[in-house]
This record gives sequence, C-alpha cells and structure tokens, in this order.
Amino acid sequence: MAARLGHTIKAVLRQVHSIAGLALALLLSLIALTGAIMSFEDEIVDHLNAGIMQVLPRSTPALMPDELVARLKAAQAFGKVSAVTLSSDPAAAVHVRFGRDEQGGRPASLYLDPYDARVLGSPRGEEFFATVRRLHRWLLIPGDAKGWGRQVTGVAALGLIVMLVSGLVLRWPRRAGSVKMWLKPNLGLSGRGLHRTLHAVIGTWVLPIYLVMTLTGLWYSFDWYKDGVAWLLSRPHVAAAKMQPKMPAKAPRVAAVSEPARPIGFDQAWTTFQREEGDRFSRALLTLPAGPGTAIRIRSWGKDSTLEATRDEFRVDAATGQLVAADRYADKTFGEKIIAAVYDIHRGAILGWPGKLAFMIAAALMPLFAITGLLLYLSRRRLRRPAQPPLGLLVPGE
Repeated sequence: MAARLGHTIKAVLRQVHSIAGLALALLLSLIALTGAIMSFEDEIVDHLNAGIMQVLPRSTPALMPDELVARLKAAQAFGKVSAVTLSSDPAAAVHVRFGRDEQGGRPASLYLDPYDARVLGSPRGEEFFATVRRLHRWLLIPGDAKGWGRQVTGVAALGLIVMLVSGLVLRWPRRAGSVKMWLKPNLGLSGRGLHRTLHAVIGTWVLPIYLVMTLTGLWYSFDWYKDGVAWLLSRPHVAAAKMQPKMPAKAPRVAAVSEPARPIGFDQAWTTFQREEGDRFSRALLTLPAGPGTAIRIRSWGKDSTLEATRDEFRVDAATGQLVAADRYADKTFGEKIIAAVYDIHRGAILGWPGKLAFMIAAALMPLFAITGLLLYLSRRRLRRPAQPPLGLLVPGE
C-alpha cells in the first residue's frame, strides 16, 4: 500500500515537474541568461570607461554640485538632472544622471570633471546593460516596475521553486547518503540515459544557487512577499515603515491655484552630508525627489565597502540643510542587514567574485535543463506510445 502511494505521488510530481518545465522553459532561460550577462556588469563598465572616470587632481577645490549642474546646463541642454554621484577621491569624475523626458526616455548619463564641469563623455555599455536589466526584470513589458512584467517574472520564479522541489523528490536515490549517487554524472551513457544524468546531477549541483536566486528574486516581484520578509526579519518599527503604502506618482489637482514649486539644488544637502560624514565615505549618490517635496536622498558607501548593501542612507532637506533621517548600515540588526543585502545575495556578490562567478555559471546553465528536460519528455512519450501491429495483421482474411 505504501509503495503504491509513493508511486502515485511520484507520478503526480513528475507530471507537475514536466508541465511546469514545458511552460516556463523559454522564459526561465531568458531570465537566467540575462542575469548571467549582468553578473560582472560593474567590472565591465568600469573597464570600458576607465578613461573618463578619472581626472588629474588639482590644487583648486572641486566645484559644488549646483555649480557643476549650472555649467552643464549652460553648455548644452542635456535634460533635467536627477542625481549626481560625488566622491572623496580627488581623481574621481562626477557622474550625472538625468530624469525621464515627456516621452518616458532617459538621456544617457555623463561624467564631468569635478574642477571645471567639462564633459568627459557618456559611459559605454550603459544603454546595453540598462536594456538587459529591463529584459531580466520586466521582460521589456511597458511600465517597467509599475507594469505587469515583474509579476510575470515572479510567477516564473515560483514555478522554478516548484520544479526544484519536485525534481529533488523525483531523483531521491535509494542510497541517499552516497555522495557519488548525488553528485557524479555518468558521462559514459548516451541518449536518454545521458540526458537524464545531465539533467538530474548537474541540477543537483546548482539547486542551492537557484533556490537563493528565486527566493531573493521574489523580493522584486511581489509586494506581499517583500512585506512578509520585512515583517519576519526587521524590527517592528522598521517593518512598519517599509510596509507603508507608496504615495501616488501624481497628486490630484486642486481647484485653488498654488504657488509654483521652487527648484531645489544639491548644495545644502551636500554640505550637511559632508559635515556629518567627514572623510569616512568613498562615494555618495545624491538623488532629487521624484515628486513634490524637498528631501534629497543620499546613499553613501565607506572606503572599505565592496558591496552594494553596506551603505548608509540619509534624507536631507534641500531647502534648509536639515538632516531629516539617517539609516546607518552599522545600526541594522542581522535580519535588516540580510534585507539590505538582497541584491548582493541574489547575484552571489555576498561571496565575493567567486560567488558571482558561480552564480553566473549556474544561470548560464539554465538552457541545459530546458533542452534535456524537453528531450526526456519526448523520449518518455515515445516509450509510452503503444507499439503498432504489423501492417499485415490489420488486413482481415490474411
């Protein structure tokens, strides 16, 4: 009875595994391959643009950010500046990013000489990786993060979890304690046997990485998932702040005529940040508010920081220079540091370059499972097809 039940469960899991694999194979391969391409994006972009990211240090002080922006606008109309990245290194160029135009496009960013605002050039590879990122996260579906593309990738991630769990149960060997049974493929086989050993054994190698990728990738797809993780890992007041509903992008119009919004700059916030941090930071990203308000967001990384997660975040009133809020990485609990590191965990950077390399290889292997899974499904269908009788037996009277 138990053996029959186990056989039935495995048959159901095999059907679920096959159906999910056939439905999601192409989509998962696309998401995985674009993720593999982005694995060493920072290193590639830095190498391609080494000539415009550095300047000759001078004895004169660097320009304040508002002066840099003013000189840039005076030289040529590039669009509305939305963010600047400044550095404590006197040889580092200033990186300027622009907001979206009325058509939804975003001009290419620029590197400027911090001493005279001379345009050094646009970073090579930026547009390529931006397109790959949109394909990876939102499948180039209109709306980007606000569209339904992120839900589609989230459903694909959930489907991959189902395939990973069902695949693990289906290949559970009788000698579960044998490392050889789990991890050594039999490359001497051919045909269906070779497809099975590649699919099952190499799938076991990358299963932990795929689980990490999917569990962290869901953070970017579903708000309910993000809220649940924040509730589980954060302190109550931090979780409550993260779960606050976002304000609408455009406030409803009112009948009364209001005063036009005054343009805000970076200088007050930059001065306050320098006073607070001194020379402890390596680089700082100053971002203007996207909607109404005067609070500038400043993300800064220390001189010994190698991860995106290990950053401090400040909110500074651009009009008064008052520090509104400070969220320092060192003050976070262990759970909150995990949340901050979701992106670095997702791409393996939390383990340094070996981790990024391992995650890149695992992602690049996704088409292997799509191909071998399809071949196994087709061969299984052929084996189940009843053998046709000889043609002569179909003719009565012979």
